[in-house]
Amino acid sequence: MINDFYNYQAQTSPYPLGMEVSHAEGSYIYDTAGKSYLDFVAGVSATSLGHKNARINQAIIDQLNKYSHVMVYGEYAQNPATELCRLLAENMPAPLSKTYLTNSGTEATEGALKLARRVTGRSQLISCHHAYHGNTMGSMSVMGHEERKQIFRPLVPDVDFITFNNEEDLQKITTKTAGIILETIQGGAGFIQPHNDFLKKVRQRCTEVGAVMILDEIQPGFGRTGKLFGFQNYDVVPDVVVMGKGMGGGMPVGAFTASPAMMDLLSHDPKLGHITTFGGHPVIAAACLATLQEILETDIMAQALEKEKLFRSLLVHPLITEVRGEGLMIAAMTERPDITDEVILRCHKRGLILFWLLFEGRAIRITPPLTISNDEIKEGCGIIIEVMNEILEEQKN
Repeated sequence: MINDFYNYQAQTSPYPLGMEVSHAEGSYIYDTAGKSYLDFVAGVSATSLGHKNARINQAIIDQLNKYSHVMVYGEYAQNPATELCRLLAENMPAPLSKTYLTNSGTEATEGALKLARRVTGRSQLISCHHAYHGNTMGSMSVMGHEERKQIFRPLVPDVDFITFNNEEDLQKITTKTAGIILETIQGGAGFIQPHNDFLKKVRQRCTEVGAVMILDEIQPGFGRTGKLFGFQNYDVVPDVVVMGKGMGGGMPVGAFTASPAMMDLLSHDPKLGHITTFGGHPVIAAACLATLQEILETDIMAQALEKEKLFRSLLVHPLITEVRGEGLMIAAMTERPDITDEVILRCHKRGLILFWLLFEGRAIRITPPLTISNDEIKEGCGIIIEVMNEILEEQKN
């Protein structure tokens, strides 16, 4: 299989890990040789309730037995999608109550950017340096990493950038600005949290000049930071929320939510202002609904904060300079990218899955399933410390 993987499936890097997957369950992935790997990454924050979750799988099966795709998005009332949007509205602050379902996070970003322009009649978009909001052309245009996008230019024009947590830069948000898009916690940049009421100050500035505030919750959302959405930790309400990843419990999905007054603008002048064939797919929506119900009906969000404390107590080592992030969206930082590389690759050989962040080479991504147990956390952190001890000893010799 591995040769066919390289020969026929397009790759995204010169050196993919290439593990041949047999099956997965709970917090573990198994390769075709029968080796188990403890998963500290959860499909890059996507399999929020672990692998082969019984409630999600049953919801998928039940919906498949009723109907699958029947009509393009927005034409027929389909119970899984309708119930999902209703439950989201009930658990988001006013006026965030109308949701547009997409197939992925980057598509949700595209829709949110279009909505900001439609609402304001303006063209300028503002993002942050080192931001990542997806990889389609509009999303790439608000990516704050020139090296990754230079070869694909020209991109969407009239985009400017500010520095996350830099209050002076907020003056760049003016009456010419359609919208500003921010990750609630900067992911690819190294799990950087907002400080000194930065998000509140962005909210205030947007209100002053009539710009749309978009918060990207694709990584922090759905319980990972101890709240349903990360922005709820910072006492701020954006105009648009973008979501994805953990929303589907491992299934492909995205969405953006806004007020009815804003969202209804996509239905006229022109009509079909944002369209998709498979967004809101009933089988995917059923998986999302089961995921959201499980998160809301259990204490899994509170557990995320307790598990964070356990991680922080165990991830103490001379090679770890700090642990960033919140809840189960954390990154262990080392002094140099080559150390991070060694830790990730050696841990993989020992049966622990860690991963990198996009723009911060010193970061070791730790975003396990929210369902991970304390014993599994201890097991994985033990492997990390064991590997780091080896590396430290080699450095001394």
